[in-house]
Amino acid sequence: MNTANEHVFSHGMRDTRAALDSWSGRNWSVLRGWLALSLSIALTLLVAVWFVAGVLTPDLTPIHLPGLTEPSDPGDLLPILWRNSLVLALHATACVAGFIAGASMPIAAEQRSGFSRWIHVKAGELAILFVCAVTLFSLGTQALYLGFQGSTIAYQLEISRFELILSVLPHALPELTALFLPLAAWLIASRRGEWNQLLAATLITVLLAIPVLLVTATIEVYVWPEILKAISPVSHPVPFR
Repeated sequence: MNTANEHVFSHGMRDTRAALDSWSGRNWSVLRGWLALSLSIALTLLVAVWFVAGVLTPDLTPIHLPGLTEPSDPGDLLPILWRNSLVLALHATACVAGFIAGASMPIAAEQRSGFSRWIHVKAGELAILFVCAVTLFSLGTQALYLGFQGSTIAYQLEISRFELILSVLPHALPELTALFLPLAAWLIASRRGEWNQLLAATLITVLLAIPVLLVTATIEVYVWPEILKAISPVSHPVPFR
């Protein structure tokens, strides 16, 4: 059992090193595909947010938005970074699950027989289903959450949904693109059958996403409220109580 696990681990590490080596000479060509697909997902989500914001009833409770209803503070970055780190971790976990399902589990199954082999084969199939479920769950929950927030902000600041979407583009578009990079890498790898590259893809996409999320959180806290002030006819938003 331990020998089989060690074989799977060493094989996974070899695949990861091989993937990183193969990308070293064509970094942009690999990253370009991930970025293009991730950007497409981000734009799709923003369209869904625009639609959901028009369907949901806005909350009448006065909004609490740092920089708009009260001065911005560096501590206001923490809730945004925490929320985005959870989403990024979920997407990275899905990418790792794809690696396990497509690359590790078939190797592990070859080292076993009988019921143990059946379990490993089924575990791989379940991992793929998990990734699909994570993708749908992430898109659905974010569309609902952001749509409800958008509905409330647009109503209370007396701006249109379209104006609100335009106002968030400077931080939301790069933020969502960074968050969906791991899933974009999974989708591309699964289409090409390159499951053995997913562990390396997870590492690269997470490292790329982290600094982007730091920058976009800063924009959201310090720049976005100024944009809202400029486009909203409400001179003095109701302070948070």
